[in-house]
Amino acid sequence: MAAERLSVIKGHIKGSNVFVENSINNEHKQSHKVPQRRQDVVKWNGWGYKDSKFLYDSDKDVIHFIGARYPLANKKFPFFKTWIKTTFGITDDYHCKPKIKTEDLPAPVVNKDFLRDIKNLKVFYTDDPQERLFRSHGHTMREILLLREGNFKRIPDLVVWPTSHDDVVEIVKTVNKHNVVIIPFGGGTSVSGALECPEDEKRMIVSLDTTEMNKILWVDKKNHTAHIEAGILGKDLESKLAEYGFCTGHEPDSSEFSTLGGWVATRASGMKRNIYGNIEDMLVHVRMVTPQGVVEKNCQVPRISSGPDVHHFILGSEGTLGVITEVTLRICPLPECKRYGSFVFSDFETGVAFMREVTKQGLKPASIRLMDNEQLMFGKSFLFEVQLLENKLLALGNRFGGVYGGEENGKRGYLLTYVIAYIRDLLFDFGVFGESFETSVPWDRVLDLCKNVKDRILKEAEAYGLQREPIISYRVTQTYDVGACIYFYMTIYGRGLPDPIHVYEKLEAVARDEILACGGSVSHHHGIGKIRKRWLKQSVSDVGLGMMRAVKEYVDPNNVFGNSNLI
Repeated sequence: MAAERLSVIKGHIKGSNVFVENSINNEHKQSHKVPQRRQDVVKWNGWGYKDSKFLYDSDKDVIHFIGARYPLANKKFPFFKTWIKTTFGITDDYHCKPKIKTEDLPAPVVNKDFLRDIKNLKVFYTDDPQERLFRSHGHTMREILLLREGNFKRIPDLVVWPTSHDDVVEIVKTVNKHNVVIIPFGGGTSVSGALECPEDEKRMIVSLDTTEMNKILWVDKKNHTAHIEAGILGKDLESKLAEYGFCTGHEPDSSEFSTLGGWVATRASGMKRNIYGNIEDMLVHVRMVTPQGVVEKNCQVPRISSGPDVHHFILGSEGTLGVITEVTLRICPLPECKRYGSFVFSDFETGVAFMREVTKQGLKPASIRLMDNEQLMFGKSFLFEVQLLENKLLALGNRFGGVYGGEENGKRGYLLTYVIAYIRDLLFDFGVFGESFETSVPWDRVLDLCKNVKDRILKEAEAYGLQREPIISYRVTQTYDVGACIYFYMTIYGRGLPDPIHVYEKLEAVARDEILACGGSVSHHHGIGKIRKRWLKQSVSDVGLGMMRAVKEYVDPNNVFGNSNLI
């Protein structure tokens, strides 16, 4: 077993293809990009790094990007402000309140017996109010606006940082013994409300931050697998695997800040799934600590026929059954080259037809995305890789009347994927509120779904007295033989509304109703969390929901994993 050999060796194993990362604590922390006190590096009330953002210079009436972490550093965007003014009619900037004061936060609920036992475990923990606040939310529009404008009625009472699987085993035993709620926390990038504490929860709530479990435990070059702790951030994972000449290829838009455990817990998908697959395709083995003990398979084989796959109880479990601690992934050699390209089509319908033909012909660019005209304003484009494939795609694009847009447009589109959340924060400053939601749908319903959802939102919005029509745009982000993932962006101008959060959530709810009516899924990769669970029974049937409940009741009879996600 891999775990057994890890206990007696370190470094390169002579005569094999297994490599083990040096796990001495001080050395490992040198490469940890986000520190334990994360709010020192990342924003407390928005997306991403504190030193990176779009900034409006009112004196010069221009928007520019500050911070050196991205190629956009110190570039000016004179037309972006014009587009915002034209689209939303904004006239001046808008400011949120200062950081939430400690005295305004809910007082912690304290279980003294639990605290006594947790001290004996010798794991680091804190009841610091700002640490608790930081782990009380994800990144839905509602959560960020509450940070900027209001407050949370319930936040975790304690934050604990395990550093190993064994630590988690003991922590879960302790919370179960004392009937304390535990909510796993990884990168905090959830957009499903999954991390919010249930407001009516009277028990003590512990946030278990996994990010100190961030080591690659071993890399097996012969079998193309790696065994990794679940708290590692996506960007760190790829940079560390690159030292061995490998990658996972899993590249969600949030990969700078999301964790491996979070990917598994939400059944995540990345930009390059055409080649590398979704997270469930990469997963070889996983360990999850539950109140009933550790669930895992007894071997790490490519496939096993042993009844229902226990991995599928873990994938998409969203912190309701246990804590994912270690994951074995299939890994791939680093690509020999990367190429980018773009096409501009006469209309969205032609672009969808092109995407469908690419899939039918079995062409597999690592990533291919189709944007509507609204998103072309942000310079989005198609992304392609490898010369032979590029030639075939160029020929196919010409056949569909596409005008080749060049490599630079492709690179800009790829980059913009990582900074689009920073744009949302800028729009908040102008009173423009919005976010994304996604679905998967069969090919023959792609166009109808996009049109119907947009029409339904615009019709429903008339009842709310908005000063401007909502802006709805969409893109095709992932393709499959039988369908595609559609990613929507919706923004509303919130000035003059007494409760813009309420209006937005009502419009998103009717959009979700329309998606399901058009044959789309409740979610493609964001998951259910709290904001989509009203549609879960419709998606999986009464019996399916009952099966989920039965698993939950057996694994967690005390509901200590009581984040109220899914059911």
